[in-house]
Order: sequence, then structure tokens, then C-alpha cells
Amino acid sequence: MVARATHEEEWLKFSPEERAAWSGFIRAHATIVKELDAELQAAHGLPLSSFDVLVQLSLALEGRMQMSELAEAVHLSRSGLTRMVDRLEHQGLIERHRGEDDPRQVFACITKSGLDRLAETTPTHLSGVRRGFLERLSRIQVEQLAVVWDQLLGSGTERGLGIRKTETRTQSSS
Repeated sequence: MVARATHEEEWLKFSPEERAAWSGFIRAHATIVKELDAELQAAHGLPLSSFDVLVQLSLALEGRMQMSELAEAVHLSRSGLTRMVDRLEHQGLIERHRGEDDPRQVFACITKSGLDRLAETTPTHLSGVRRGFLERLSRIQVEQLAVVWDQLLGSGTERGLGIRKTETRTQSSS
């Protein structure tokens, strides 16, 4: 009973608005991600986490990233990413290459098949994002959220893509 009382005491230090903001964020994130994942799985047999890897690689300079950078970009442990890359490589969607200057470095590179798969799945994903998230908010709320996410995540990311600006391809290299 003491643990429960302590737990409740700590939560009650937050205002009702703070509790609602935090718990709402957690529930909304989990619900929307689950819906987007289920939709991609049903329509294309591709999990959202794999889609994210393909997106990150497609936006990276020359379509490749060091495995450690990719793990950070998609919020997976290095071992979790290695297992995912194994699966995507087996499907022919990405390849691994050793660094030219340092063979200890390992890069994940998106393949033509990976880009084709991404082109096939992106409309489904974006439709789900619109339906499950953007269309439920006013334009002002979307703009406010963009400011909030930027404040929480720092200004080192390109808005909405979760990758550093220096890693994106320019129009001429696409």
C-alpha cells in the first residue's frame, strides 16, 4: 500500500493539465503507431519499423548510412537494427557494405528494390498519417505541434523527417 500511495502522491504533483498532456501523448503515440503498423502490414507485409529504415536510407546521402547512425535515427538498439537489416537484406531491399577507408565501418544501403518498395508503400503510410493524425487537428494545432516537437527534440533535425539536415540528399543527387 505504501508504494501505491507514493506513486499517487508523485503523480499528483503534476497539475491535471500536465498529467493529461503526458498521458495523452503516450496513448496517442502508441495508438497511432499501432494503427500505421497494422495498415502497412496488412496492405504490404512491411512493418512500420522496416518502412522507417527504408525512409531514413532513402533520404540519406547516397542512400546509405553507417549502421550506428541508422540505429540512432530509427531508435533501435544496434542489435535490434542488425536483426532488422538481416531481414531487409534477405528481402533484397537493402545491402551492407564495408567502409572504403575503414573496413570496420559497416554501412546499410538501400537498393533499387528497396526504393521501389518504398514508392509502393509510401502512399498507404501517408494516407494513414493524414487520416489518423493530421485530419484530426486544425492547421493551427499542427503548427503548434511542429513548434513543440522542435523545442523538445532540438533544432538539429529536419522538420518531420527525424534526420539531420546534413544527411539529406540534394535535389541534384536524387
